[in-house]
This record gives sequence, C-alpha cells and structure tokens, in this order.
Amino acid sequence: MQLSFSPLVKQTANAVVNVYAEKTVQSRSPFADDPFFEQFFGQRMPNRSEKQSSLGSGVIVGKNGIVVTNYHVITDADNIKIALADGREFETSVMLKDERLDLAVLKVKSDGPFETVPLGDSDAVEVGDLVLAIGNPFGVGQTVTSGIVSALARNQVLSGDFGFFIQTDAAINPGNSGGGLIDMNGQLIGINTAIFSRGGGSNGVGFAIPANLVKVFVASAEGGNGSFTRPFIGASFEPVTSEVADALGLDRARGALVSSVIEGGPAEKAGIKPGQVIIAVNGIAVEHPDALGYRLTTVGIGHIARVTISENGKERDIELALAEAPETSPRDERLIEGRNPFSGAVVGNLSPRLADELRMPAASQGVVITQINRGSPAARVGFRPKDIIVAVNGTPVDKSTTLETIAKEDPSLWRVEIERDGQRIRQFFR
Repeated sequence: MQLSFSPLVKQTANAVVNVYAEKTVQSRSPFADDPFFEQFFGQRMPNRSEKQSSLGSGVIVGKNGIVVTNYHVITDADNIKIALADGREFETSVMLKDERLDLAVLKVKSDGPFETVPLGDSDAVEVGDLVLAIGNPFGVGQTVTSGIVSALARNQVLSGDFGFFIQTDAAINPGNSGGGLIDMNGQLIGINTAIFSRGGGSNGVGFAIPANLVKVFVASAEGGNGSFTRPFIGASFEPVTSEVADALGLDRARGALVSSVIEGGPAEKAGIKPGQVIIAVNGIAVEHPDALGYRLTTVGIGHIARVTISENGKERDIELALAEAPETSPRDERLIEGRNPFSGAVVGNLSPRLADELRMPAASQGVVITQINRGSPAARVGFRPKDIIVAVNGTPVDKSTTLETIAKEDPSLWRVEIERDGQRIRQFFR
C-alpha cells in the first residue's frame, strides 16, 4: 500500500498560477535642486523612472479565466501577468480589489477554457482536517506542502479590519500569498495570505482567507461592481471578556457585545439594544466581533440574517435586514484653496457610507478630511486624513460649504478644533 497526495495535486495544481505584478516608480535624483549642479547643467536634474516587480500566487476559479489572489500582491501594479504551471503566460486586468479584505479578482485576457479549482464550503472545515498549500514560494516555482487545519476563526492576524482566518501548519512562505489551501476533496477552502514569522520563513503558523468570503467577493466582481460593499449594521461591538460573561450570565466568554446602536439603523429597527450579546448568525456560533462581521458579510447585502441574541441569561432569535451603508447627507467633497491652514485638503460631509470607506466609526458626524495634497499648507501644519474639523475661530463647522466659507476669511490668528481618533485637539496658526 502506498499513500500519496499525487492524484490530488494532479487534479488541482494546474489551476494555481504565478502572479507577476509590475509597477513604475519615480526615483528622485540625489542631485535634484542642488544649486551647484544646476549651475553647471543649467536645469534641474531629471528624475528617473524604474520598474519594480513583485511575485505572488493565484487560483483560477472560473473556466473563463477568473483568478483570485491577494490585494497586497497586485497593489498599485501597472501590469499584471499570470503564468500557468505549463509555462504559458497571459496578461490580465483587475476586476475588483479590496485592501481591507486583502483580496483581488483578475480576468485573464484569453478566452480559455482554463482548468479550475472548485470553491468549497469553508464552514464545513474542521480542526485537524488534512490540507495542501500550493503556491510559488520565493519564486522557486510551483510548490506543494501539506499539513492540517490548526485553528479556525483566527482574528488579530493582520493590521486591517478583517479578522477571520483559517490557520494551518502547512508550510507557507513569501510568494505563497494568493495561493490555494486545498482540502482532500480537491476543493479550495482558503486563499493563503499571511504567516507569523520572525525570520521571514515558515514557522508552521500560516493563515488563509476562508472560501465562503471568496465566493461573495468573486460574485461581486462578476456582477460588475467597482468596489466591494459590506453590510451596514448600524451598531458597534466589543469583545466579551470573562468578567463581562460572568456579569451577563454567559457560560463562557464568546460573542459580540453591543456597545452602541445608531438611531434609525438596521440594528435598531431589528430591536438590537446596547448590552445585548450576539452569539450566533444563522445558527453558526459567533466567537468575537470580527467573526460577526464575517458572518454577516457572507450572508450578503439584500438578505435577511437570523441573529441569536443573549440577554439576561435568555436567548432569542431576531431577523436583521442587511443593506448598504446609507449616505444620509451628500458628501459634497470640496478642495479647500487659498491662504489658510486648510489649503490643499479635500473635505466632505460624514455619513455612514463615507465613514465606512474611511474606516471610521459608523456614528461619526461632521466635516472630515478625506485627502491631503502632498506639500500643501494643510500637510505642512500637520492635518491628516480622517481628521474631523469641529470648529474654526469659534464657529462650529457643520458642512463642507461652511468650512469653505470660513477658509476665505483672513484673520490674524486661526483657532482650530479637530477630532482625531476620538480625541479633541486644539491648534493655533498665524
């Protein structure tokens, strides 16, 4: 008797590709703006452009050439190619990408058909299941490693606001990003995306984005959406600590504690209140707030989620309608110009939708800086994107037009009050 993964590898490996991303960057000449060299050359030293390449992996999930990879593999790329296991190369275009989820969908510029790996049900995965990781580590060529599922629902893995990963001890190294985590049925259960490592190599602690989230993302790309939108809940949540669990009569520390609810939002309409704990979605346990966000995202906008709530030691189910974050007030983005400390800043009116795009709390209100031009007065005085302008010279700033009007004044002293990361800051400028 001979045990081998070879039949499984033959079934799936041709659908795992290498992803080559190339971008052009401007390198500033070390002699730029140097008066000595300008005296001799009579002009500024020209900046040089150079090309930088990055290497990752991807998985073909559609016979027409739909490829899933990581966002960080193709970030800011001008040209993206894929290479199949048989050596053929193809140009691709980006259908959809999202930094927060670290996912991207590419479309091969060829009619195909291509070999694919079917998307599996990541909710059916259990700790201890055998898995294969297929990718291109360190650019050495397609490599297959084996291991088991070490844990599920891992959060606090990346710095972003997505926290729900499958953990595996199958060796994952730089270059494996975007590659496939394959189960014993030859189905894709995850997209390899991160490792915990001190030296850059595999320590047996790798993480993959679950396939059920990939399904929703691919469907959004195929639907022609320019961006990926997650459901708006209209509430904020905190982890349940052991002390909170004891106080609320929970048998263990689990779930998402409702800390606040936005008036008129989906959560309030469904009857969700602060102090309640959401412990399951559609019958699947919720371990932490990140897991709640994942579960609702995989249910999808336009659907109804059955949410299990624990309150006063009792559990009950409610229905939560999932919708996009509303733009309750027009963002009315404006570039501030002129002789004032805000010059070069783009500001807009906050709404739940704009707050979600900026990764700010959904309840944030006021006029927010969405962008700052490099080298502008606003950048030099220290303003940052996501700063909320509360008041200027004692006048409350309630709309972007209000700030634009105030910015046209010419006082001898500017007194500015802003809110940054929940803290009020007062600044003075002359």
